[in-house]
Amino acid sequence: MKFTYLILDLLTISVPLIRSFETEKVKFSQSWYALFPAIFVAGAIFIAWDVWFTSIGVWGFNDDYITGFRIFGLPIEEWSFFLVVPYACVFIYECLNYFIRQDLLKNVSKYISFALIVGLLTLGVLNIDKLYTSITFIGTSAYIGMLHLFFNTKWLSRFYLSYLVALIPFFMVNGILTYLPVVWYNNAENLALRMGSIPVEDTFYGLLLVLMVVHIYEEIKSRRKAIMFK
Repeated sequence: MKFTYLILDLLTISVPLIRSFETEKVKFSQSWYALFPAIFVAGAIFIAWDVWFTSIGVWGFNDDYITGFRIFGLPIEEWSFFLVVPYACVFIYECLNYFIRQDLLKNVSKYISFALIVGLLTLGVLNIDKLYTSITFIGTSAYIGMLHLFFNTKWLSRFYLSYLVALIPFFMVNGILTYLPVVWYNNAENLALRMGSIPVEDTFYGLLLVLMVVHIYEEIKSRRKAIMFK
């Protein structure tokens, strides 16, 4: 069906968007001043990456499941992906921050980061000839390392928890996208390891995207608070 990808985008954002306007508890719409700039900056980077990979055949899109409207070779639904997925994931992040006051992963966050930095860097270097694997793994490793070296990322443990929770809808939606497939992959450019129908690289591609958005989002919020309390 031509509207498959579009429907998945709409379903992804529907509940978070509706719940954003609640005037009690999370009050997510009040954080839009930080959220949308964060999505725009990270989205610009990932869309450029997406345009490049699509143009050289690292991945592509099945015309049977998209409306056919393209910008720079990307279906309009793919552009929407970089809005709806970060929006939904940051919504999950803020909900968990509100409802789970205890920082559950605080004591193990550095170990998680170390494992990701070393493991992903090693796999990326060992598979440098595979574009999706190498760029995703090395990029994610480098970004996490940068956060620890140059930023006071007290929120990183909470991010890891929220991303683990976000993987549940991620596997549902991405499972459909890759099973039909709406999105196809050139296995010469990845490890050819699948979680069901989902390339293992997708998990870390999504992690890097959402991590970048949350980082910018938190930086904007902290700077606003600093100005307000001067």
